[in-house]
Amino acid sequence: MIENIDMTLVGWSRGQFALTAMYHWLFVPLTLGLAFILAIMETIYVRTGREEWKRMTRFWMTLFGINFAIGVATGIILEFEFGTNWASYSWFVGDIFGAPLAIEGILAFFLESTFIAVMFFGWNKVGKKFHLASTWLVAIGASLSALWILVANAWMQNPVGMVFNPETARNEMVSFWQVLFNPVAVDKFLHTITSGFLLGSMFVLSISAWYLLKGREEWLAKRSILIAGIFGLLSSVLVVYTGDTSARTLAQVQPVKFAAFEALYEGKQDAGLVAVGLLKESDNKIRTHNEKEFAFRVEIPGFLSVMTGGSRDTWVPGIRDLIEGNPGRGMLSVSEKMSKGTLAKDLLIDYKNARLINDTEQVETLKGIFRDEKFHNDYFRYFGYASLQRPEEAIPNVPVSFYSFHLMVMLGFFFILLFALALFFLFRGRLKSNRWFLWVALFSLPLPYIAGELGWVVAEMGRQPWIIQDLMPVTTAVTNISPGAVKTTFVLFAVLFTVLLFAEISIMIRQIKIGPKP
Repeated sequence: MIENIDMTLVGWSRGQFALTAMYHWLFVPLTLGLAFILAIMETIYVRTGREEWKRMTRFWMTLFGINFAIGVATGIILEFEFGTNWASYSWFVGDIFGAPLAIEGILAFFLESTFIAVMFFGWNKVGKKFHLASTWLVAIGASLSALWILVANAWMQNPVGMVFNPETARNEMVSFWQVLFNPVAVDKFLHTITSGFLLGSMFVLSISAWYLLKGREEWLAKRSILIAGIFGLLSSVLVVYTGDTSARTLAQVQPVKFAAFEALYEGKQDAGLVAVGLLKESDNKIRTHNEKEFAFRVEIPGFLSVMTGGSRDTWVPGIRDLIEGNPGRGMLSVSEKMSKGTLAKDLLIDYKNARLINDTEQVETLKGIFRDEKFHNDYFRYFGYASLQRPEEAIPNVPVSFYSFHLMVMLGFFFILLFALALFFLFRGRLKSNRWFLWVALFSLPLPYIAGELGWVVAEMGRQPWIIQDLMPVTTAVTNISPGAVKTTFVLFAVLFTVLLFAEISIMIRQIKIGPKP
């Protein structure tokens, strides 16, 4: 790990990775959702034999292909950045983090890539059922690809199934199944996949609404809205449900992030859930009992306690309890965790020194300490706290976490309403007559993208300062390179990704205006 890091380097490295990840996530969710919608449409075509369904499938498949190609390019760059910008991180946890990424590349990516060729170019060249199977395998492959990426990210949020090897100063996997079925990974995968399904449904709904507004392709538009409406309504309900289960898990494994979501500074029983609120100050100070956190708020009484522990009597810790400690609740302060982490770090230094002077007895003694489960639970689990300078550094950006989380939740309930109205008007035969709704559907297209980006802001900003929860802060994870090099690549990537984004949008718009082939 690097000592005395230039914070300029840290800032630009974080910025470059965030830039790449946010652009990448503009393309990925559409691939996840639209792939399954294509598979459903083609299944109807194969079962009915009606050429109109084939024509519809091929139209949406063309738009899928445009998006898929650009998404792959940004994803490859994102994975390379772990080696170029975060070498210390890659060394510290490469044995664990690399495993799901390798599986993603070998299994999911090649499954996707192999059958996508059949899906695009196999019409009238292979049998209907084989082509349909290829489309389903592409959809499944896209979700498998997301699974392994999310497993890797979830391990960073909740490191499990590993042991620290002092000889190599690396964390090594001891239970693949613990990593795979990490509670955070399960919640994150289900929430992310269903949000992709929601976005794909909104994409189809919005473009179909445009066709109805223009008086074009009415048959295709209405049946596309039927599939997108049902798929989108189910997905939006699941997004809200999986978001709730994910929050419950985070309350256990990342309590500071959970408290930041609600700007909860003082722990309490019968804690209310803030539905809408405006923070009084935009800072990360630990407030006193007499200071008000909100200029105004609308709160659901007791719901935060119920959501966390199933009862209004559940005590929910606040930021103050988590940072300053609460002995009555058995909670350590960050200062105490810093002391424990420093002890673990000092023992690692002692181990290295013992190896240098070939003190085999000391080496074996210290190695036994690191292998001891009690030492791991009591000391090494706080290893990253040794790199903090002040306890307050463990507080994430509360305003960013609070506003991002609540805006995302509000959008989630809006999507449920929108898809429900789409189906209501469709079944009542009033879709074309309610032009206001078609305009709302059209202009709602960017909203799932915004909600998805907000979700990642919540996930990543909410766990700061950690790149690996409690084990490694971001400041110690960067590659020791020139900040100027990172700035240069940041600008190059920003230009490249922006050009790719505008290229995709322009090609998409042109293809939508052309419409399905006769």
